[in-house]
Amino acid sequence: MTAYFKFLGHQLKGWPQQNYYLFFFSLGCQIMTLVNAPITWLSFLTFVGTTLGVLCVLAINAAKSINGVLGILSGICFIIVGLSAKNYLSIGEQVAYILTLDIPVLLSANWNVNMVSKIRKFTAKTWVISLLSTLIVFIISGYLIGAFTDDPRPWVDAMSFSICFTAGIICFLRYNNQYFWWLASGIAQLILWYISFRQGSATLAMFINSCVYVANDVLAFTVSPWFNKKEKERLIKEETKYAMNVNK
Repeated sequence: MTAYFKFLGHQLKGWPQQNYYLFFFSLGCQIMTLVNAPITWLSFLTFVGTTLGVLCVLAINAAKSINGVLGILSGICFIIVGLSAKNYLSIGEQVAYILTLDIPVLLSANWNVNMVSKIRKFTAKTWVISLLSTLIVFIISGYLIGAFTDDPRPWVDAMSFSICFTAGIICFLRYNNQYFWWLASGIAQLILWYISFRQGSATLAMFINSCVYVANDVLAFTVSPWFNKKEKERLIKEETKYAMNVNK
């Protein structure tokens, strides 16, 4: 168990500097939001969930497998917050993330051993498969939501869910093209939580969190090892050195 916690600690190191800047900026915003109003169990849970959630997406950005642990913990918080705000779509998205990404990452050797060296890019075939998969999930989920719930916007919700569901799978399979899906998902969440906040059914923290997610997605296209060749090579050397020291 001690070795595993040391491994998790290592996974928080060696990120691109911009990731740490974005995290502390987000943390400062969330603390100000938390203390700017009466602190309730829901506002505190939102604070915990958003803090862990930002760490999770930044870990993915840095190609670090601690996102599995962080994703499950933040997902539980977001599910409770989403239930309170009656944002059932956000609950479905968190469940999709946990099932398609967080749990598989915890169980996968490909993610837990020098994952950055295994990053892949889409071919024409995988582009077609991914887009068709998103469309199929959209049609099925839209029909099910419309048929079995009283959701007033089943097809809008289904679109967001299908993007999130597919993004989790693409990420787990280690394709850098996942960030086109993440960006689309982040914008959808930004709109959802802004509307919820304006209607008084959610705290400002969730909207700020969505803004940080979109910023992280944009950041990924520039400094993340998923796209930045120099950063990828640096992390590969770092992870290789770490593995050698562990195996001594």
